[in-house]
Amino acid sequence: MLRSVDAGVLNVTFEESGSPGGWPVLLLHGFPYDMHAYDAVAPILASAGARVIVPWLRGYGPTRFRSAGTPRSGEQAALGKDLLDLMDALQIRSAVLAGYDWGGRAACIVSALWPERVQGLVSQNGYNIQDIARSGQPQAPEDELRYWYQYYFHSERGRLGLARNRRALCRLLWRLWSPKWHFDDVTFDRTAASFDNPDFVEVVIHSYRHRFGLAAGDPSLLPIERQLAAQPAITVPTVTLDGDADGVLASGGTAKHAPRFAGPHEHRVVRDGGHNLPQEMPEAFAAAILDVRAGQAAG
Repeated sequence: MLRSVDAGVLNVTFEESGSPGGWPVLLLHGFPYDMHAYDAVAPILASAGARVIVPWLRGYGPTRFRSAGTPRSGEQAALGKDLLDLMDALQIRSAVLAGYDWGGRAACIVSALWPERVQGLVSQNGYNIQDIARSGQPQAPEDELRYWYQYYFHSERGRLGLARNRRALCRLLWRLWSPKWHFDDVTFDRTAASFDNPDFVEVVIHSYRHRFGLAAGDPSLLPIERQLAAQPAITVPTVTLDGDADGVLASGGTAKHAPRFAGPHEHRVVRDGGHNLPQEMPEAFAAAILDVRAGQAAG
């Protein structure tokens, strides 16, 4: 069932399934994907007694800013605050949070800064809070190559390229990031409609510029960004996931994140999985959520 609710600066549209009285779980998508990434995960969780909530993030699909004057920020603090505001609007005191890419970042932020609101966390690619102060430090050349799209978005040529060619560019990223996932036109087109959101380009460009210190953030979010600059530990029970065919981050590259998890933590590598694990390997993603909720993850 599709619903919309005013939550902070957004009117958020989301899909809700399962029992209204079930244990709440929020599933967060990344770039360039949308809530359809969880089409196969949600029924598994609903059948296990969950109340499943899958929103479109800011800049995607039918989710809209409530005011024309709100900065179209894509910074990490905005994503975390949006998630917290949605939980407040739905009167969800605490929930299991799960996500990847941008959505994983939002889930990690709420888990780190407001742990009392989180029963458990599933995060693809580990500790997903950006260390902006160190963003200028070069990485291994193989990793830098994978970030070509981010550097592209730093230029006005990249902004124009995303605006003119958003579907072709995003489809290319899907192929590069999930080389063993053979999706069809129907699957891509279902999600690509979300990129027609009027704020999609502005939010995306700001996200990839802010994380490198190339664009100012929303002043109202500065207190949250200051907390994130300290790289706070995550204390809630957590399962982190990597796909061994992820075209953005090399498999096992998040093992170094382990010290950032101060509570029960288990890391799993999903064979043949790419960057969009919920849609590629829904059973593995759902299993991680069910295990962390049941306290069965190692740690």
